[in-house]
Amino acid sequence: MASRTLPSAADQQLIEHAAGHGFTITAKQLAGWRKAGLLPRNIPGGGLGRGRGSTSTPRPESFDLVVALARLARRGRRPKNLALLLFAEDLPVPAGTVRDAFRVAVNADALPGEDDASASGRDLEERLDDISQHLADSGQSVTLVPARARRIDERIARALGQLPPELAQHDQNLEPARITPQDATLTAVSAILGGTVPLEDVGTLLRAMSPYLPANPIASLVETTRSDVPEAASTVLADDGSLAFLPDGDLRDALRDLADTAPLDDLAAGWRTAVQVREWALDLCRRVEDELEAGQLGEAIEEWLHGRMLASGLSVIETLREHGTPSKAATSALVWLFQCQMYLKLDSLLPGCQWHLLQIPGVLPPPARDLILSKIIEPGAAIAPHATS
Repeated sequence: MASRTLPSAADQQLIEHAAGHGFTITAKQLAGWRKAGLLPRNIPGGGLGRGRGSTSTPRPESFDLVVALARLARRGRRPKNLALLLFAEDLPVPAGTVRDAFRVAVNADALPGEDDASASGRDLEERLDDISQHLADSGQSVTLVPARARRIDERIARALGQLPPELAQHDQNLEPARITPQDATLTAVSAILGGTVPLEDVGTLLRAMSPYLPANPIASLVETTRSDVPEAASTVLADDGSLAFLPDGDLRDALRDLADTAPLDDLAAGWRTAVQVREWALDLCRRVEDELEAGQLGEAIEEWLHGRMLASGLSVIETLREHGTPSKAATSALVWLFQCQMYLKLDSLLPGCQWHLLQIPGVLPPPARDLILSKIIEPGAAIAPHATS
């Protein structure tokens, strides 16, 4: 018969503390949480003498941690996600555990058609060829416009009718390129793996994400940047038309670097922003749907239309693609911090950028706008720009 080890006196204190808050935990759970780096070990004390063992006491932070762990832990919830949830509640989970959880979240974000074999010892072009072939064979692709957003777009289009001529005339591309979902997926994968994508391709993606529009002035603006503002374009665009200030190589490496090096306060700010952006996006969808049901074209629909082709609208699309897991929130947090870095890099290339334009409704989700402007306007809070080659 297997022997049952009784909890130490220190662990018994933690078990009783959790019980006082209505939770039942075991010594085995405490050991598992310590092994996962979620709970610190007890403070060793002096020996009891004559072979009777030694004493120990729980660390002060352990009491709050065991209550939170008992509340958050459930079957199937991974320790890394527990670490993220503890961190989100400003509980004293060890910093190394937090950083590792953010890094694992990035690693879990596999790209369509990508596997470990495709990345081993192969250059970017070979990897993209393999992924392209996989997408063609499997038909796999990202969902450009989730069903909920598509339904909202269609209902608004029916309610409003044609795009006003004064807006339509700003689309200078009379014969825009059309791409399949697989082509769009490969373009997105290329941008992530290579760190670059020509603005013309970005414009094509924007058109693909707003298929109900007969004209797309914002996509046209992106596509014609090089000719419209040649002096600025020569500073920020590479020869292939991509953004020169983005780091070369796999953009996920930049996110992993942030997970390892960003101040914990920045990681916390990024997490709050990711959560708030998701809440804002889902609330906007609900408000738009309520106005459509009531037959009233009000503030929510106006907000939807202002941002549909801009970063705020892309955030809504991204929110509707995801399931709101801690891992996704961690990745989104790092993406927002990465964008802060890139805006700072852009500011160094084009001093005096008109950052007040970010405050125009629809340009950015309000929580993300507040984060980014705080990093630009308050130098002491700025994240150091990522080095580019």
